[in-house]
Amino acid sequence: MNEIILINIAGDDRAGVTSSITSILGAHNVNILDIGQAVIHDTLSLGILIEVPTSADSSSVLKDILFRTHELGFQVRFSPVTADSYGQWVAGQGKQRHILTLLARKITADHLAKVTAIIAKYGLNIDRIDRLSGRVPLEGVSEQTKASVEMSVRGSLDDKATFRNSIMQLASELDIDIAYQEDNMYRRTRRLVCFDMDSTLIEAEVIDELAAAAGVGEQVAAITESAMRGEIEFAESFRRRVALLEGLDASVLDSIARSLPLTEGAERLVSTLKQLGYKTAILSGGFTYFGNYLKHKLGIDYVYANELEIEQGRVTGKVSGRIVDGERKAELLRELAERESINLEQVIAVGDGANDLPMLSIAGLGIAFRAKPIVRENAKQSISTLGLDGILYLLGISDRHTED
Repeated sequence: MNEIILINIAGDDRAGVTSSITSILGAHNVNILDIGQAVIHDTLSLGILIEVPTSADSSSVLKDILFRTHELGFQVRFSPVTADSYGQWVAGQGKQRHILTLLARKITADHLAKVTAIIAKYGLNIDRIDRLSGRVPLEGVSEQTKASVEMSVRGSLDDKATFRNSIMQLASELDIDIAYQEDNMYRRTRRLVCFDMDSTLIEAEVIDELAAAAGVGEQVAAITESAMRGEIEFAESFRRRVALLEGLDASVLDSIARSLPLTEGAERLVSTLKQLGYKTAILSGGFTYFGNYLKHKLGIDYVYANELEIEQGRVTGKVSGRIVDGERKAELLRELAERESINLEQVIAVGDGANDLPMLSIAGLGIAFRAKPIVRENAKQSISTLGLDGILYLLGISDRHTED
């Protein structure tokens, strides 16, 4: 009967270690059933699960491995594996797989302890842990520091909603972001990203900037507050606010557009998505003038927003066409998915307001970005601690990939 042996090797990392060990195994006609390797702070950890055929002498295999690792200055451990144990391990590979991604300015041991405790509580096994963010400097955490760890988890979840709620509650308590996704084929095949504009791609609400320029800032703010309290529906509140802009010199739009502050990570995110072949779109309840400005600045593919009417160099206080509200955003997302010939599961939607919830709910990956509490609670994922480029971590894209 063939023997199954787990080999664990550890020591200072150097080139050629894996080649040297596998060359020995190859010379003995050994089958490799599983292999994993990791390097942490220049320390190599290599695990190889081997099957030694009956025609080979296992003691000879292990002796050669022992001599070679001794020459290299490595520690080695051999563990026999029974056929039953191996069969159970193989059967476990068919269980559901999940991805948990931690995002913060700094990830501590306490964060990991509490997240892994929940994973254990629900009977899940951690298969792999990867650091997605760059190496952490000792000088301290700055406002631009990013930290992200991805965990590949295996096991059956009878109640995914309860598990997700437990994770969300913990994220709130720890003041970090924790994203939970099923590890399915769609996670690696997203193809379209739809962004809200105001307070998402830019750190401003354009209508407030226009209102300030028109001298009606307080009046517009009062209508906005009334709408947030649910006293006025979005379309009506939007019309009232735009009406107050009547007579504003259209030249102001250009100066406001040029001064709009991009959200942290916006340029890096969009440029990376373009390199990877993603299509991007702005679906905004704001104005096309500013959407088009961002389209050219960032290289966005599609822009859908509200057309602010201008006559004789002045804002008329009206918009033409259908107002882009929450329902319309969801419709536009569906239309773009059809145009790109992709499944809705391959779409990512990002927004911060209640009017973004309809598109967040139908996208395969809906992300509430620095959003209001009601939006975070109802979105599939939430990012509040990092910039927009934190979305790359949810796609499994590490800093070392984007820096190459």
